[in-house]
Amino acid sequence: MNANLFSRLFDDLDDADRLAIETPGGRRITYGDLIAFSGRLANVLAARGVKPGDRVAVQVEKSVPNLALYLATVRAAAVYLPLNPAYTLNELDYFITDAEPALVVCDPSKADGLAAIAAKVGARVETLDAGGKGSLAEAAMAAQPEFDTVTRANDDLAAILYTSGTTGRSKGAMLTHDNLASNASSLVDCWRFTDQDVLIHALPIYHTHGLFVASNVTLLARASMIFLPKFDPGLVIELMTRATVLMGVPTFYIRLLQNPALMHESTSRMRLFISGSAPLLADTHREWSARTGHAVLERYGMTETGMNTSNPYDGDRVPGAVGPALPGVSVRVTDPETGTELPRETIGMIEVRGPNVFKGYWRMPEKTAAEFRPDGFFITGDLGEMDERDYVHILGRGTDLVITGGLNVYPKEVESEIDALPGVVESAVIGVSHPDFGEGVTALVVRDKDAAVTEADVLDALKDRLAKFKRPKRVIFVDELPRNTMGKVQKNILRDTYADLYRRNWPAQP
Repeated sequence: MNANLFSRLFDDLDDADRLAIETPGGRRITYGDLIAFSGRLANVLAARGVKPGDRVAVQVEKSVPNLALYLATVRAAAVYLPLNPAYTLNELDYFITDAEPALVVCDPSKADGLAAIAAKVGARVETLDAGGKGSLAEAAMAAQPEFDTVTRANDDLAAILYTSGTTGRSKGAMLTHDNLASNASSLVDCWRFTDQDVLIHALPIYHTHGLFVASNVTLLARASMIFLPKFDPGLVIELMTRATVLMGVPTFYIRLLQNPALMHESTSRMRLFISGSAPLLADTHREWSARTGHAVLERYGMTETGMNTSNPYDGDRVPGAVGPALPGVSVRVTDPETGTELPRETIGMIEVRGPNVFKGYWRMPEKTAAEFRPDGFFITGDLGEMDERDYVHILGRGTDLVITGGLNVYPKEVESEIDALPGVVESAVIGVSHPDFGEGVTALVVRDKDAAVTEADVLDALKDRLAKFKRPKRVIFVDELPRNTMGKVQKNILRDTYADLYRRNWPAQP
């Protein structure tokens, strides 16, 4: 049996004319169209010298061609490496030199800037834009649609996604064909997906939620998706009249609740609202139920593991909880120091084990070994507890990771850029509760005694250094940073001090 994810998604297709994707412009793509498009692209990848196991780095706006390229890459047995289109050249330099892809695919407007970076690792650059134009698209038009899907084993790599941690630079999480396929299969069953479902796909496709959860689950179920280039609250509410499922981050639900068109009537055709990537406030959960009559289904996942737990489709969807473990996945709460499993309703470190758990960090064997227990459980870095019904409650993180709008921000990366600015002595970046984004990236900065550097100066300097979602929403100048006896900055004190920063000023802050 071919364990290639592509084969597991499409080999049993019974009707090639079944609708797979619809775009806001009215374009309709069948399953047969998608398979043929992926075949053409796979042929081009092979012609460009991409071999099984080679990485294909992709920085392209969300589009059907981009999704087809993902499918083509795994079909050709290469390793798909999605990169946020907001990343600057400074950030891309790290990812590309670390992953050493054979091919880099980008928007035509970015080809010149990326060429020098790609040359460092001997990678070829091809272009593809959201409208399906570019050198890769032109070559695909001339290629044959037939392509023999390359045989893969369960443990072969399908993708690498970079994720942030508590130390060092971003790490490449290695995800196998079985990681992705097993997780999608489990979610299809748990969330009752069928070929009658229509998903409103408003998530980006450069991370786990939009690419692997939303897309893989939809395709495996033979359902269809309305593929939006970005989240538009008004349009999403309009589409609810002919869709059945929405997957989103908490920011989606907060923004939708601000629209007076959201009510019982506008959501009456929908059967499921799913939230993830960041904690959904219990107040938001309750307000959504009151306004729509639907209980949001919250689940818990990570870049390294896909989905681990989910509130039940049937049964209590508890506000503030992420449900019990998915079938085949084991979850436990342990003492962070010893790894000893703790009793129910005791706060500790969340650890998971299952076919969904990644293979390890790219070229970081020591880091990989440190993150796994001897019995195979992965140490998530999240603190939580399990109740008597085995529902997991996430209570915080054992790291300083900031999750804003469902995206991870590693504070050290932001701090390094701020600390390098003239007039800055040091900085500390924290996540502060934000009514719209879940957490707002916030920088506390100590400046030279005679320096005239301002908040605007700092924000302006970061524009070409960091993606927009990583940049602080506020820069606050302080005389000194609080430290413990070991000299470590006490970010918990800073978080407590500025806990109400955005609540006080909402909605005036950007």
